[in-house]
Amino acid sequence: MSNDNPSPCQFSGLAGQTAIVTGGATGIGRAIARTLIAQGVRVAIGDINEVLVKRTAEELGGGTVGFHVDVSSRASVGEGFAKVNDVFGSFQILAANAGVSTMQHALKLTDEEWDFNFDVNARGIFLTNQIAARQFVAQGQGVIVNTASLAAKVGAPLLAHYSASKFAVLGWTQALARELAPKGIRVNAVCPGFVKTGMQSREIEWEAELRGVSPEQVVADYIAQTPLGRLETPEDVADVVAFLCSDSARFMTGQGVNVTGGVYTG
Repeated sequence: MSNDNPSPCQFSGLAGQTAIVTGGATGIGRAIARTLIAQGVRVAIGDINEVLVKRTAEELGGGTVGFHVDVSSRASVGEGFAKVNDVFGSFQILAANAGVSTMQHALKLTDEEWDFNFDVNARGIFLTNQIAARQFVAQGQGVIVNTASLAAKVGAPLLAHYSASKFAVLGWTQALARELAPKGIRVNAVCPGFVKTGMQSREIEWEAELRGVSPEQVVADYIAQTPLGRLETPEDVADVVAFLCSDSARFMTGQGVNVTGGVYTG
């Protein structure tokens, strides 16, 4: 018998856990939150857009909590994570997903563009990981999954600053994983490819202008580079994040897992 709405694959050890998902109001973060909820996880989503994150939490249901967080600010991360502890008692999963991008020729990049990407993409990972990991070590339990990028594996033209910030995410992930392994804390990253999100929509417009082609041509180029022949969805990423958060990935740490549809296989 066919099933038009199959139940999601259930990964071991997730039900009853509590997770924080940063950048959780939209795109990949929202999909991660929704997927974890389906796995029986209690979820708190953090985002810099306070109005949108609370609306998304209401839409997701399942007791989801939305809170404001600026991942580039240690005080904001500390306060936000403390609120989650107040509500749920503790948390055992961090999906550090918040990220930004801008696009420009490398020789025209401004200091402001460089700093913006590094403040959120690299510093944000550092702060959220460090604050969560201190708690995980103290409580003897925890797992971290960072959102990196295809651009963390292969330098991307027009995204040199973004690529650099995401390469930093992978380096941090590998080093932190080695330090925390003796404590039983796992740290991994996912590296998505051309994901159909609001961020990608902006990037398509920027790239089209910078290359002097149509947005449709940019999308066609993305698909042509993808052996599986389509744009990636946020759910494609979210399912892998859920796996990495679970006991099913119990012997995986320090990995940058490609979720690119075959764009990059190294």
